[in-house]
Amino acid sequence: MNILHICANPRPIEESASKQLAAAFISKLISLNPEVTVENLDLYQESPPFLSYDGYRRFWMPVQEPGYEPSKREEMSIHYATKQAEQFRQADVLVLTMPMWNGGPPAIMKAWIDQVINPGIAYEQTPEGIKPLHQLRKVVLLVASGDVYKENDTRDGITPIIHNAFGSIGVTDIEVAWADGQNTQVYADSAERKQFAIEAAEEIAEDLAGQP
Repeated sequence: MNILHICANPRPIEESASKQLAAAFISKLISLNPEVTVENLDLYQESPPFLSYDGYRRFWMPVQEPGYEPSKREEMSIHYATKQAEQFRQADVLVLTMPMWNGGPPAIMKAWIDQVINPGIAYEQTPEGIKPLHQLRKVVLLVASGDVYKENDTRDGITPIIHNAFGSIGVTDIEVAWADGQNTQVYADSAERKQFAIEAAEEIAEDLAGQP
């Protein structure tokens, strides 16, 4: 089983609840299934560019105009996406680690998604619809937030983005471990909430460990 772990948190692990969830998840998974391979990508070490107009044209003009010849500038504009494509296509499980910032994901995570979920990278656009170019079957979302969120909370700007983006390429199995209430000045039970989320992340790992 190939795991691709994308982390969008600039804080060190001792200050980051979401990174602690990821560490617990990966440690549990490897301890139960040593044959699992994990590829880690820290977006603050290898930052994705925002999708440009040239990148948009490179991805979509060949779809809209069969036979379209991209310019050299357009080809160069998707260098990052092309580099990410191989890792993404080989992943069976995608793990996304991030904090909630201003009600949504860090912009750097959205930039990565906008680079990868494109024709020629994650899928082919055919007359019959989308043909996946990946083998991804599951997304695990590991999130931390200062405030407390209930299930299907209208203030949650992260999980709808993930469901929409990956659902569009046929990946609907998405599990979440969320350490909410991490603002210690407001929530006296922050540590308990984080521990509950860590246990949830480990449970997801246990379920995965038994899968081929």
